[in-house]
Amino acid sequence: MQFIGQSTAFLDAVERASRAAAVRRPVLVIGERGTGKELIAQRLHHLSPRWGEPLVTLNCAALPETLIEAELFGHEAGAFTGATRARAGRFEEADRGTLFLDELGNLSMAAQERLLRAIEYGEVVRIGSSRPLTVDVRIVAATNADLPRMAAEGAFRADLLDRLSFEVITLPPLRAREGDVPELADYYGRRMASELEWGRFPGFSAAAVEALEAHDWPGNVRELRNVVERAVYRWGDESCPIDEIVFDPFASAWDLRELPQGPQEGVPVLPCASEPAPAEAASASASLREAVEAHERALLLAALERLRWNQRKAAASLGLTYDQLRHCIRKHGLHQSRD
Repeated sequence: MQFIGQSTAFLDAVERASRAAAVRRPVLVIGERGTGKELIAQRLHHLSPRWGEPLVTLNCAALPETLIEAELFGHEAGAFTGATRARAGRFEEADRGTLFLDELGNLSMAAQERLLRAIEYGEVVRIGSSRPLTVDVRIVAATNADLPRMAAEGAFRADLLDRLSFEVITLPPLRAREGDVPELADYYGRRMASELEWGRFPGFSAAAVEALEAHDWPGNVRELRNVVERAVYRWGDESCPIDEIVFDPFASAWDLRELPQGPQEGVPVLPCASEPAPAEAASASASLREAVEAHERALLLAALERLRWNQRKAAASLGLTYDQLRHCIRKHGLHQSRD
C-alpha cells in the first residue's frame, strides 16, 4: 500500500481515512477514476481492529445485474439455472472483516434493498434459502458517481445512502494536487528503470517536467503511471534525461483519424488537363515538396521563438498536439536552431 504525494489536499484525505479506520461505521470513498479509491479502502481496513481478518472486494460494475445479488449474498444449490452447488457470498467471506464495494453506483435497486437490510440487521439470506445468516462486516464503498443526485432522481435509495455516508472521503484529482506530479513521475520512472535493469535513472528534462505538470490528467494517477513508464521504456537511453512524453499513445503524425477517406461528398474531382513529362513531373514534385517543407519549418520556428520555445503553447497555437510538434521539431532539426 504505497501513498505518494505531499500536497495538502491529498494528505488531508489520507489523514481522514486514518482517523476513520478505527471506527466500525461504513465509509464512502468518492473520487474520479484513477485517484486511488482502492488504496484508501485498504488503508481503512489495515489500520482498523479488523486488520487480521479478510478484506473482500467486489466490483459492482464488473458483473451483470442478474449475478450481483448471488455474488453478494451467495446461493443454495438449485437456486437458479447453473447453480449446481451451494456457494457463500462476499458477505460471508468478509465475516469479521471488511467488504469493499467498488463502483457502488452500478448496484440495481433490488440489490440495494438487500444491501440495506444486511447493513441494518447484520443478516444475509442466500438466494434460494429462507434461513438468515448473521455476519459482522464493515462496509467501505467507492464510486465516481454523484450519489446524492442519483438519490434525488430515484436512481439510488436515499435510505441506503444515509446509512453508508457516516463518513465520506473525497479524493482530490491529480490536477488539484499541487507539486505531486513530479514526485509521482520520479517514483514511477525509477521503478520502470529498475524493471528495465538500467544502471541509473537519468530523470526528466525541464521541458518534460513542464509538460507533465501542464497536463490535465483525466485518468489521474493511473494515467500518469502509464505515461511515465511508456516514456522511460521508449527513451531507452539512461545516459541523458528523458525529454519525450507521449500522453496519447494513439496519436501519430500519420493518424488515420485525421486523414480524408477518399473523395468527399459534394466535392467535385477535377480531371488533370494533361500529364507532364516524367522529368518535368519529378522536378515539379521535388520543388513543391521543398517549398512546403521550407514553409512548414518557417512557421514552426516563428511560433517557437515567439513563445520563447514553450513547446506546449507553440503546439496549441499551431493546432498540433504536443507529440506532433515534437515530431516536426526533430524532422526539421529545429533544436539545432535553438542552440
